[in-house]
Amino acid sequence: METNDTTVQSDQPGGEPEGAKRRTAKAPRPIRIPAAITVGRLADLINATPIEVMKHLMRAGIMASINQAIDFETASAITPLYGYRAVPDEATSTKRDDTKVEEDAALMKLRPPVVTVLGHVDHGKTTLLDAIRKTKVAEHEAGGITQHIGAYQIEYNDHPITVLDTPGHEAFTAMRARGADVTDIAVLVVAADDGIMPQTLEAISHIKAANVPIIVAINKVDLPDADPERVKRQMAEQNLLLEEWGGDVVGVEVSAKTGQGVDDLLENILVVAEVADLKANPDRAANGVVVEAKLDRSRGPVATVLVKGGTLKLGDHLVVGSTRGRVKALVNHAGERIDAATPAMPVEILGLADLPAAGDLFEVVASARDARSIVEERRRNEGAARRVSLEDTFNRIRTGESQELNLIIKADVQGSAEAARDGVSRLSTDKAQVHVIHFGSGAISESDIFLAVASQAIVIGFNTPIDPGAKRVAEIEGVETRFYNVIYSLLEDVTNVLEGLVKPEMKDVVEGNAVVRAVFQRGRQGNVAGVYVTDGRMLRTAMARVTRNGELLHDGPIASLRRFKDDVREVATGYECGIGVTGFEDFQEGDVIQVHRLDQVTA
Repeated sequence: METNDTTVQSDQPGGEPEGAKRRTAKAPRPIRIPAAITVGRLADLINATPIEVMKHLMRAGIMASINQAIDFETASAITPLYGYRAVPDEATSTKRDDTKVEEDAALMKLRPPVVTVLGHVDHGKTTLLDAIRKTKVAEHEAGGITQHIGAYQIEYNDHPITVLDTPGHEAFTAMRARGADVTDIAVLVVAADDGIMPQTLEAISHIKAANVPIIVAINKVDLPDADPERVKRQMAEQNLLLEEWGGDVVGVEVSAKTGQGVDDLLENILVVAEVADLKANPDRAANGVVVEAKLDRSRGPVATVLVKGGTLKLGDHLVVGSTRGRVKALVNHAGERIDAATPAMPVEILGLADLPAAGDLFEVVASARDARSIVEERRRNEGAARRVSLEDTFNRIRTGESQELNLIIKADVQGSAEAARDGVSRLSTDKAQVHVIHFGSGAISESDIFLAVASQAIVIGFNTPIDPGAKRVAEIEGVETRFYNVIYSLLEDVTNVLEGLVKPEMKDVVEGNAVVRAVFQRGRQGNVAGVYVTDGRMLRTAMARVTRNGELLHDGPIASLRRFKDDVREVATGYECGIGVTGFEDFQEGDVIQVHRLDQVTA
């Protein structure tokens, strides 16, 4: 995860961060931090909870989950809050200080934009990609044979553009779910004759979650029944207002079949890229992301990677996710062997020990020994940094400024999905909001699970099952899935969740007081106080404060309440009874037991 603002400030009185240890008497102790470290691993090193670390990051405008990676500078801004001083870990550092090199604006250079094309399966996405590729790819492809490697570069008006040829929005979000935000611009293909379809809505949900600029390519405008204006109206209904309608979304009418509008589309991609001012430092050690990977019988593990920063060279030692290797060959999209790959260039690499996963991040390290030590540490920590559970999500939300619950709703039919969406949306209040990231009909798919991971959402199934593959992914990624067949049960659960998100205002209600007159031993059950109720009542379900000479000794739940040999729920004023208190046995005659409960203040 790359960040620009790495200053982490405290909003606690006197500058003392919540959860941080007070170490003012001693100088900060040095602690080794690698160039990239997950939030969970950093929390372990500084003896903090992941929630505390995420809270500090959110104050700095950095949204990161427990197993997302932050850079050294960001981590080093947090460590002093816990009495530590971050120093670069030599085992994960290159020979030069790459973090500082990356931040030197003088060394940053313009790089090509990375574009992903998404859309409904029959709306001409593949045809459009082919039209762009056949007319705009460099003419020197090996023997005229296209080498499909999942990504390629084209040139338009002497400007390179990198296109990710992913199977669909599932792969697009699978990479995001692993912390790899590689796409700069998303092109949404919508057929002018069909308009928005269910897969189009899914793609829109995934693009919005990625928070990248959208260009709408209205395809098949050459057909007799084409209606581009209807598509524009439908886009407006999805809160995507095109520029000609006064919005900020670029819309282009194209025909992938005839080539009409393709140049206009590419021009708009360059305009959006120019506004974004995309830059990278090519003179540092390379890092990037795996687009796809496969096992080749003759070549072994082959990974298609996209270089994000630096220059990847032959002979470089790599760490890729939880595997490693040395670059034995670099092959570009044209099937040519090259010596180096610069920022935003897609390339196949050979030489990895094992097969990485799509979305895994890679980085160049100084030596094979360094790569081995990093991989060994990552494998030791595998499984420790899981996606946050529902309970963890609640805790994370409570530490932030906003209160919101993200949901993905799938139902047996579209009408039920819309009804569920409308029902839960109406439950939003000023203090807690429900955001339906995506809704649709059909079984819960892997695409839904990946979107939930990337958006920190809960998946709701209404009268619909979950695909076996999606179930496996949900278990691996720790995604909460819930199933309902009655709308009222769904609304009731969401209501309860929202009430849990808003920390209620509580008041302490004293039920009664009693004085200890005797202490009885109850064997393994511990000591029990024989008391006389002086006022109010004793309640079995309440809490008990034990005080002696005005000093509070203990406050905990009542473990038992008995009259003679009978367990009772309540004892009134003027009666005697026996009371056991969880976690306390040191009763003495004369102790005062005050029974109380917490009540929620209602508006």
